[in-house]
Amino acid sequence: MEFSHDSVLLEETIAALNIKPNGIYVDGTLGGAGHAFEICSRLTGGRLYGIDQDDAAIAAAKKRLACFGSKATVIRDNYRNAGAVLETLGVEKVDGIVLDLGVSSHQFDESQRGFSYRFDAPLDMRMDRRQALSAKDIVNGYSEGELYRIIREYGEDPFAKNIAKHIVRARQDKPVETTFELNEVIKAAIPAKLRQKGHPSKRTFQALRIECNRELETLEESLDDMTDMLNSGGRFCIITFHSLEDRIVKNTFRKNENPCTCPPEFPVCVCGAVSKGKVVTRKPILPGEQELSRNHRSRSAKLRVFQKM
Repeated sequence: MEFSHDSVLLEETIAALNIKPNGIYVDGTLGGAGHAFEICSRLTGGRLYGIDQDDAAIAAAKKRLACFGSKATVIRDNYRNAGAVLETLGVEKVDGIVLDLGVSSHQFDESQRGFSYRFDAPLDMRMDRRQALSAKDIVNGYSEGELYRIIREYGEDPFAKNIAKHIVRARQDKPVETTFELNEVIKAAIPAKLRQKGHPSKRTFQALRIECNRELETLEESLDDMTDMLNSGGRFCIITFHSLEDRIVKNTFRKNENPCTCPPEFPVCVCGAVSKGKVVTRKPILPGEQELSRNHRSRSAKLRVFQKM
C-alpha cells in the first residue's frame, strides 16, 4: 500500500498498530489526518475516532476523511478527554491509539498562529483558540521567576535567566506583542559568540508553547487513562519531539509494564500491583534516512509503543 508521507514516522506507526480490519482506533492528535487516513484505509467493519482541539485541523481532517463516510468520526476536543468523549458515543474499549505530539506542520506554517519565530505575527501559540491564555499573556504577565522556570524547564535553554530578565526589562517600556519583537529581546539576551547553532529563539518559543497549551501536564495526566481504554492486545503508539515528552512516555510505559513497588530484596511481590502490559519498543523507533532527507521536522521524532495485556 502506498503511503502519503505527510506524517512523521507514518509507516512505522501504522505497522506498530497491528491494525485489525474490524477494530476501533483513536487518533488523539488528528492534525492533517495523515495517520488517520492510513488507519481508515485498512478498516472494513472497523471505526476510527479522530480528536483534535484545533479548529483548522478539524476542518482539514473532515475534508480529508470524508471519503470514508461513517467509518471516520471527527471530534473537536483535547485527547485528555478521549475516554469521556468516546463513552458518550457508546465506545468503552478500543484496539489502538495514536498520539503524534507537538505542533503540526500546518500550525507552524500558518504565519498568523504565532508558533514560529520565522514569521512576524501576534504572539498567540494557542492550539485551541477557544482558550483565553495566549503566549502574549505569558510573556507580559508572568513574573521573571516564572518565565525563568518555564524557559529553563521546558526550553532547556542555558540562557533562561538572562532571557527572562530581558523580557521583563523590555515589557516595562511597552508590551511584547509579536514574534519578531520577542526574537529581538531573546537575541539581545544571548551573547553573539555563545549563540548555538540554530535560531536563538527556538528554545524559548518551545517553552512558551508548552506552557500555553499545558502540553506536558496533559500528557502526564492522560497516559494511564488512555492505556486503560485499550482492549487486550491493543497498541498505544506515541510520537514525541523532545526529551521532556519522551521521558514522560518512557517512564509511564515502563511503570505500566512493571508497577511493582516492593523493595528489590523482597523474594516475591507483596504490593499487589498488576502489570498492564508490555513495552514493545525497548528503544524508540527513529525516522530512517529517507524520511530525514525528505522532512527536516522528523529529526527529533521518536516512536514508543506499548501493548495492553
